[in-house]
Amino acid sequence: MASTLSLTQALLFTTASNLLRRNSLRTTVFSASFSSSSALSSDSLHRKKWAQPVSSLLELGGVAIAKDDVVRDDPTNNVPDNIFSKLGMQLHRRDNHPLGILKNEIYNYFDTNYSNKFIKFDDLSPIVSVKENFDDVLVPEDHVSRSYNDTYYIDSQTVLRCHTSAHQAELLRRGYTQFLVTGDVYRRDSIDSTHYPVFHQMEAVRVFSLNDLEVSGTDGTSYAADDLKKCLEGLARHLFGAVEMRWVDAYFPFTDPSFELEIFFQEKWLEVLGCGVMEQKILKKCGKENHVAWAFGLGLERLAMVLFGIPDVRLFWSADERFTSQFSKGKLGVKFKPFSKFPPCYKDISFWINESFTENNLCEVVRGIAGDLVEEVQLIDSFTNEKKGMTSHCYRIAYRSMERSLTDEEINDLQRNVREQVQSKLKVVLR
Repeated sequence: MASTLSLTQALLFTTASNLLRRNSLRTTVFSASFSSSSALSSDSLHRKKWAQPVSSLLELGGVAIAKDDVVRDDPTNNVPDNIFSKLGMQLHRRDNHPLGILKNEIYNYFDTNYSNKFIKFDDLSPIVSVKENFDDVLVPEDHVSRSYNDTYYIDSQTVLRCHTSAHQAELLRRGYTQFLVTGDVYRRDSIDSTHYPVFHQMEAVRVFSLNDLEVSGTDGTSYAADDLKKCLEGLARHLFGAVEMRWVDAYFPFTDPSFELEIFFQEKWLEVLGCGVMEQKILKKCGKENHVAWAFGLGLERLAMVLFGIPDVRLFWSADERFTSQFSKGKLGVKFKPFSKFPPCYKDISFWINESFTENNLCEVVRGIAGDLVEEVQLIDSFTNEKKGMTSHCYRIAYRSMERSLTDEEINDLQRNVREQVQSKLKVVLR
């Protein structure tokens, strides 16, 4: 969150927030990953099948995960190599990285205002069970987020977490009552400047006992909701400065009541985060039947894009010194200075779709071939031939490197491979 934003940056933030509203789980920012300062860090809970660290990764602040623990010869596995390559990078643990700087600034707020009572976790494994990722946070069995179109499955019972709330129930069962969780999360998604299949989230949980409630003289739900709003209004001021705020009623599967916090900035209302009072069913299952709790979550990339003026989410993964050298530990909100603007190259692809076609599957194919050289995949035309009962889609693919000019030869090679793979993997008929 930033103290000064350009209108463009504000619009970026708004666009990302609006796209999150596609369904209730995507709107939830109740997620995180867990920090090495906790005793849980050494527990087998988040050391599931992790390989020995690789020195190059450790130097960058990451850990190594064995490939055969993620990319398997299993009919339900849909994790491609380009996603596996991001596992263990842990950008949020790099103090000189925009995500690490933002994470630490939020830590500072909680340390200062809550006397270091919030336990921090940020190194839990992103490999979790379906139960942890969905069941434990009350995601309905028929929810769209459970589909192979939206989530990366390692096998039928194991996934790459799509939100850090996947660890929430386990921490509660282990007795933690105030904690912050930060980590990398994974979702199959569209391709544009604000969406990436790997991103980072932070969530917080605070649990209150009967003694807390008796002293307050109010009912548990009201007490938790008031405390939550006070906490988050303070966090918003800490990051944004003196801004107008408002609370909007929302829906999340695991909280009731649920809210979104918005701030008025650059003459627009911007969604900052989602939050609410935790469902009693979750607390009861975790052995805290006579308690009440609140939880909130936020996406680090979206806030960092606004704070630092970063125009494209792919830049967070750049190792180019022209990007990395601009940021320093403890320097929140230093504005990114573009070091170059290489021209995009647009290529169109048209085909007749089938019943199994989804845009997420198309984006996975394109990203698997072009990697971070693909900037955007956009549907630009659709029509249905009523006589044939067939529908045609035309997508425009924008290729652009963040670091160099692409040659005609390599762009043509990429597009040729995309056409071949789209036809063979998606079983569509090219036009």
